[in-house]
Amino acid sequence: MEEVSSYVKQGFGTASSDDVTQPAFLVTPSSLLSTSSTTGTRTRREIGSRVRDIVLALALCHNVTPTSDQENGHSVTSYQASSPDEIAIVRWTESVGLRLMHRDRQSIALQSVASSRIIVRVKILEVFPFTSDSKRMGIILQYLQGSESSTSRSLEAGEIWFYQKGADTVMTNIVAANDWLDEETANMAREGLRTLVVGRRKLSAQQYAEFQAAYKDASMSLQSRDASMAAVIKEHLEYNLELLGVTGVEDRLQRDVKPSLELLRNAGIKIWMLTGDKVETARCVAISSKLVSRSQHIYTITSLEKSVQTNPTAVSDTLSLLAANPESTALLIDGDSLSYLLLHHRQAFISLAVLLPAVVACRCSPTQKADVALLIRQHTKKRIACIGDGGNDVSMIQAADVGVGIVGKEGRQASLAADFSITQFHHLTKLLVWHGRNSYKRSAKLGQFIIHRGLVISVAQTVFSIAASFQPDALFRDWLIVGYATAYTQLPIFSLVLDRDVDEKLANLYPELYKELKTGKSLSYKSFLVWLAISTYQGFAIQFLAQLLTGRVTEPNSKDRGDPTAFADPTMAAVSFSVLVLNELVMAAVEVTTWHWMMVAAIFATFLLYAASVPFLGEYFDLKFVLSVGFVWRLAAITA
Repeated sequence: MEEVSSYVKQGFGTASSDDVTQPAFLVTPSSLLSTSSTTGTRTRREIGSRVRDIVLALALCHNVTPTSDQENGHSVTSYQASSPDEIAIVRWTESVGLRLMHRDRQSIALQSVASSRIIVRVKILEVFPFTSDSKRMGIILQYLQGSESSTSRSLEAGEIWFYQKGADTVMTNIVAANDWLDEETANMAREGLRTLVVGRRKLSAQQYAEFQAAYKDASMSLQSRDASMAAVIKEHLEYNLELLGVTGVEDRLQRDVKPSLELLRNAGIKIWMLTGDKVETARCVAISSKLVSRSQHIYTITSLEKSVQTNPTAVSDTLSLLAANPESTALLIDGDSLSYLLLHHRQAFISLAVLLPAVVACRCSPTQKADVALLIRQHTKKRIACIGDGGNDVSMIQAADVGVGIVGKEGRQASLAADFSITQFHHLTKLLVWHGRNSYKRSAKLGQFIIHRGLVISVAQTVFSIAASFQPDALFRDWLIVGYATAYTQLPIFSLVLDRDVDEKLANLYPELYKELKTGKSLSYKSFLVWLAISTYQGFAIQFLAQLLTGRVTEPNSKDRGDPTAFADPTMAAVSFSVLVLNELVMAAVEVTTWHWMMVAAIFATFLLYAASVPFLGEYFDLKFVLSVGFVWRLAAITA
């Protein structure tokens, strides 16, 4: 780092002085070349020139915007960009002596850290932003020449340069022939770094004019506009670029990623990693994050389509090797091979891939990520959760049953498009193993209990109708029906959402408990039929015994003797309805696994509410009978 800083200071420091009243001469690539040719040995001059060229390129070729804030009376510069990699690179150029001071749509200004003077000013002519399809970004700049001081500025237009940086897979065919690029990018990838190749090309005024005219015509085309513009860029700019160097940015794992992945794996959740990194980088991340355990063998598939051209049985051989031992084999596959398999051997590949403990797909585009998620859903018929932290993961998140976005350095695009948003990856374990478990268990219990509550009173009405010779008579009417569905049963039933079958620490300690949820026992045809049988039995028993023990069924409507419709006998209705309410309270208590004080409060509050409201139900009940011993023993007998 110190050596790089010395080269930068040597090249850019000579253009300015510490005296702000003296003019500072603006630096251009040509002036850097003339500066490096005057000092040191030839080898040192060449190294210094190349270092200064790539530092200058990295400080200019990006989409980063600097912002200044005041903290404790001091001006602090921060950077804003859609990619954290670009911010990391710009911060590095600042650490070696070249600070991004200003940027807008028309210009960029760089400042020397040593002298705090503006030493580079450029005019932005064109910007070609990074896309997931192109995997590169470029910019055309015109350097301004001259000098400027605190009191005067004398500038004129100078050299025009085209800078470009991107993935090595696309930049290899754009930069000039070399014998070290592939080896260096592979070495960096093996260390888990995300690589970018940087190149540049000088343009004459005539070359830029020709490009500008062709680019303008392509941008105005009505059909295939993007393809036409890309073709013009490729024809006029993207060829024989001078290779400046390669950058490597470490993609650090968040804390507790390793134990989180291990816990999810022990919970019976199969994990696929879909990434845009190189094969070597993806391998390193998969091993370092413990996505692939030590006992598992990593089988790598790359350039499969080329292999098929020389060996027609390459696909069948590959799938046979995977099928030989799927339990202990993890798959690492690149994007091109994945596309080929999904296009020509879709069913055979996915049938085998879902059996593997882990799959790592690298060099994947956002569209491929979404296609893989949809394919797994369609083939397995199981729930898919997709987790991402960047804009490239949005399509995948939206294609899943459940999308989880991580708020990180890559922005909030993923979190805004997701169903759930978290700040750290390790929060996913609590979201699934604890909150997910409780949500499933509680929803299943609540849903089936609501069915039970409605079915019990429906069966009671059926028994009453049979006893009333199928006359259109209501067993309970008016407030009794409304109260049963709300005030008399609502709180105890909905308090079941506070229930939990295991403690949070136990759920994290034994993630194998999560496997039970995958069987669907809590909410299945069997559990529904069990609740159906219980509800039918209880409804029949309550109404039949109420009619049997009271010896009454209906009472003629005293308000309208000409109407054949009759109401339920007040004595029998008091017994039947009271048992129904008590039955729901008892059933709610029986279903509780872990008591919560609000559950106890809900049950007792509901019981007291019903008891307090009975004196006001004289229209429906025989209140004299309710106060008698006969009512009490009949109520106790039927409830028991």
